[in-house]
Amino acid sequence: MELRRQHQHGYEFVDEGQGPVLLLLHGLFGALSNWHDVVREFVPTHRVIIPLLPIYDMPLSQAGVPGLVAYVEGFVKAMDLPASFTVLGNSLGGHIALVYTLKNPARVNRLVLTGSSGLFEDSMGGSFPKRGNYAYVQERVGYTFYDPNVATQELVDEVFNVTNSNAKCLRIIAIARSAQRHNLSKELARITVPTLLVWGLNDTITPPPVAHEFERLLPRAELRFLDHCGHAPMMERSAGFNAYLRRFLRTTETTPALAA
Repeated sequence: MELRRQHQHGYEFVDEGQGPVLLLLHGLFGALSNWHDVVREFVPTHRVIIPLLPIYDMPLSQAGVPGLVAYVEGFVKAMDLPASFTVLGNSLGGHIALVYTLKNPARVNRLVLTGSSGLFEDSMGGSFPKRGNYAYVQERVGYTFYDPNVATQELVDEVFNVTNSNAKCLRIIAIARSAQRHNLSKELARITVPTLLVWGLNDTITPPPVAHEFERLLPRAELRFLDHCGHAPMMERSAGFNAYLRRFLRTTETTPALAA
């Protein structure tokens, strides 16, 4: 299926399907298409919403984790989403999901993190010395995946074009540095909703020990690994990711009677 972009209330987003809401948040170099296989799998049973985060064009003074969390808060309000919903985040998107949950605990009923920042990440965003070097960008994008062939020419071209813009580079660096400064280790114990961690065993950006640390610090976390998989499991091992996600949604579903 092709993801249909919509524009309303000053936001660009995907909104597909009907049912319980899954709010999906992409990473620093991510895009709506990163979640394509998740959308395709879950639209028959869920309403799947993906806001396009304004990473490349938000005001420089707001370019950081707090500014992006505020953006998501505004989006949720503008879309008039239900009282509570499930939030999923990859990489920086996971970091935003965690801070959003800490600030809005009543709005989030379940949390799904995959390759999330917030504790530690080896990111290329904090130091961008090689503008105009296509081979360097190709290598770094390939570094995201276990199989470098997942980094298609279209994906590499997109990142290369971003890195050739001074204005976009400044925002990327500001956001990446904000994420590195914004360590959540002392705050995660306050997140008490069921949390699914899906990690690539071959993730070199947020390696497996980071996943184990999230599991230790989050009170209701369950951790699942996917082999031959890097930093974006929902792209590289989508069938396995979706299977873990569907099982998690089923086993953590609450009925009105139980909720009462």
